[in-house]
Amino acid sequence: MPRDEEEKHMERMVNLLRQGSTLTDLACPACASPLFRLKNGELWCAKCEKKVIVIKEGEEAAKIASSMAMESLEKTMLEKIQEIQDKMRNEQNIDELQKLGTALNGLLETLEKVRKTKNI
Repeated sequence: MPRDEEEKHMERMVNLLRQGSTLTDLACPACASPLFRLKNGELWCAKCEKKVIVIKEGEEAAKIASSMAMESLEKTMLEKIQEIQDKMRNEQNIDELQKLGTALNGLLETLEKVRKTKNI
């Protein structure tokens, strides 16, 4: 690893510790870097800068994959809601505002369904 990348990796690790994350005895399956447990309980690789899911023996991989897909879908829905909100803020045309409002309503309904599904 080039020196600059190594320094950035170390800096990210230090920042995670300063933010209250805990260094674990687990290693990232992709890069073998130590994993951190964030305050919200998620495992995080500072080198890959990604969330890591550990599948314990007996857990179904499909269930984990489904959960990850729902999280990704929820994030996408929130981003699209923000995009529509930004467009609405600057829009003057009533017809266009109505179209944006209809789209926003649909996204909010879908987001609610996604969140309900996640909690089942």
